Amino acid sequence: MLTDRLTGWLLIGAVVLLVSIAAVRLANRWGVPALLLYLAIGMGLGESGLGVEFDDRALAQVLGYSALVLILAEGGLSTSWSAIRPVIGPAALLSTIGVVVSVGVLAAAVHLLLGLSWNVSLLLGAILSSTDAAAVFSVLRVVPLPRRLTGLLEAESGFNDAPVVLLVVALAEKAAPHGADHPWWFLALEAAGELVGGALIGLVLGYLLGRLLRWAAPGSSGLFSIAVISVTVLAYAAADAAHTSGFIATYVCALLLGNLHLPHRPAVRGFSQAVGWLAQIGLFVMLGLLASPSRLGEQVDDALVVGLVLLVLARPLSVLATVSWFRVPLREQAFLSWAGLRGAVPVVLATVPFTLGTPHTEWIFDLVFVLVVVFTLVQAPTLPWITRRLGIVDPAHTVDVDIEATPLEQLGAEVVQVTIGETSRLHGVEIFELRLPVGANVTLVVRDGEGFVPTSSTTLRRGDSLLIVATESVRRKTIRRIRDVSREGRLAGWRAARRDDTAPA
Repeated sequence: MLTDRLTGWLLIGAVVLLVSIAAVRLANRWGVPALLLYLAIGMGLGESGLGVEFDDRALAQVLGYSALVLILAEGGLSTSWSAIRPVIGPAALLSTIGVVVSVGVLAAAVHLLLGLSWNVSLLLGAILSSTDAAAVFSVLRVVPLPRRLTGLLEAESGFNDAPVVLLVVALAEKAAPHGADHPWWFLALEAAGELVGGALIGLVLGYLLGRLLRWAAPGSSGLFSIAVISVTVLAYAAADAAHTSGFIATYVCALLLGNLHLPHRPAVRGFSQAVGWLAQIGLFVMLGLLASPSRLGEQVDDALVVGLVLLVLARPLSVLATVSWFRVPLREQAFLSWAGLRGAVPVVLATVPFTLGTPHTEWIFDLVFVLVVVFTLVQAPTLPWITRRLGIVDPAHTVDVDIEATPLEQLGAEVVQVTIGETSRLHGVEIFELRLPVGANVTLVVRDGEGFVPTSSTTLRRGDSLLIVATESVRRKTIRRIRDVSREGRLAGWRAARRDDTAPA
């Protein structure tokens, strides 16, 4: 009976979700990216495990695109415009010109080292040129980086999916037996038009529907959260129907909605994170199901060659060619080169040549799958160590904390978490010496796993975590003050004021 089959699938689905959620704890403890555990779960369910058969790459592409829409929506809704605004220029170049540089370098190397045709080499370079939003966003949650680097990585991973998808589809169609053979300048103009058109659709829908939602917000935070996610999905559908980039429309729309100060903001972010996690789990488990362990071993050698070229040559050159114009220090460029994580996006894009009928490209999926697994194991766990070695750890890491509490929302208050790092000069500073603006106060200190309510004379220590409640109007000023004291010590701001007061008239 159909109900018996339903029971079986619900049982499998619930167990997979519970195991995947438990895997997040294990991943954090072992320093292994959760996406690899999800892939392992999918492979365990597949042909070499429980025997669940799934080999429909066309369906995998559709489901993959759907998951990417939700992941981009979550990324946009949780990204602060103030964090990425100073780095929009380098992020835009890195996600466009940087992609072109990466594709060219990797294609030339693959053509010379593996003897592949130029068409296939360019196609493989395009598939591997996109950093993965899901992987980047998950790493940024645990690595204490300066705001400019966090913003740059967030913006790049949010922007670069769109041009890469367009490039992969164009190259796959060109290599197909009956594909259109357009000149490169035509493809470039077409891609630029689709990106601009998609961004405009995302802006318009985000602004108009965001204001409408704010005016007609229902009392239920759950219903409002569903409405916000629906707007981001609508942006993708509208842009794609207009033959523009749905991915850039989704991210721009979500970014705008996330910074419009909508009602029920903590609930919206919490719901979008839940949807994003569900999309990630489903996406990686599905890709694990699609992989065939019996074929993967054949691609290990080539995957290592391609991955090394990507890691030590293509990615660094793409970073150097784009962000150097904005005087980004070399040590930060080195980190950006190492932090170009690949995840679900390249694996999903590896299904595009197959669905478009590009001949002799069936092996690309297996090579990309092996490359993503191996180099995610190499790059992701070492990122905290790399940040320390390069000296770019944020000594006072601040995080906006979302608390679903109606009184806070009615009072216009927000909660900020501060973690005092090893090199922070907040160490030894008493609470009253922070001189936080009126409307902000330290309400809790957690030290060695135990929390207490501080007094004005409480002395801060390395490793402390603080909760600061601040009104919305002084939140940015509070964060800026904390960073100044962390960098310059208890006399931050006072010295400059004294110099101004004693300067000759």
